[in-house]
Amino acid sequence: MILDAFKLTGKVALVTGCDTGLGQGMTIGLAEAGCDIVGVNRKIPHETAQRVEALGRRFHAIQADLRHQQGLSDIVNEAVEKMGRIDILVNNAGTIRRYDAIDFNEQDWDDVMNLNLKTLFFLSQAVARQFIAQGSGGKIINIASMLSYQGGIRVPSYTASKSGVMGLTRLMANEWATHNINVNGIAPGYMTTNNTQQLREDAERSQEILERIPVGRWGEPADLQGAVVFLASKASEYIHGYTIAVDGGWLAR
Repeated sequence: MILDAFKLTGKVALVTGCDTGLGQGMTIGLAEAGCDIVGVNRKIPHETAQRVEALGRRFHAIQADLRHQQGLSDIVNEAVEKMGRIDILVNNAGTIRRYDAIDFNEQDWDDVMNLNLKTLFFLSQAVARQFIAQGSGGKIINIASMLSYQGGIRVPSYTASKSGVMGLTRLMANEWATHNINVNGIAPGYMTTNNTQQLREDAERSQEILERIPVGRWGEPADLQGAVVFLASKASEYIHGYTIAVDGGWLAR
């Protein structure tokens, strides 16, 4: 039955940045589909853990500062030690800095690129090695952005990093598909998250954005659940290197 292909019962998903917003929404969706969860965050995501465990799933929290790449292999080792395996990686953790390009400084460039792109690659590498060792393949899901397609304004390092995320998604898919590893992406549209708070509080800018979205509203974290479960499941076995836009029609306008 086709619906069975979407079930994730018995799978283990490692999700970065799952304490709030999109990461929390996707984590709840994965748990509802059957996943146990390893959440990697700078602080313990107590609310997310409670919601996952209320569904009868296991949740293990790992505290780490993902702005730095040291210790990424330790994260993978701890996840395997606690859960027995990893089947799915969701690279959701990210940050943004907003300044005019003419004034943008090197530290804000490096902080964003290190978390959004460098850590994404090296954590994916560490998890891919675990997938290969397990001999069962796996799923890597990278969280891109509308700015993976467009330039945007006042976010040069974020635009560069998210453009890179889409490129790395293709590259990793090209190299790792032979190991039965699917690497794909999700590009959220304009969502109600901490990253967009400044935009939503700017009445003029918020209205400009809403006028561009055919569905006429900002997205919610729950809007990503269908896409993440699909890409994490057997239903997407023949999809490699593709990024799905979940944007209310933004790119179509």
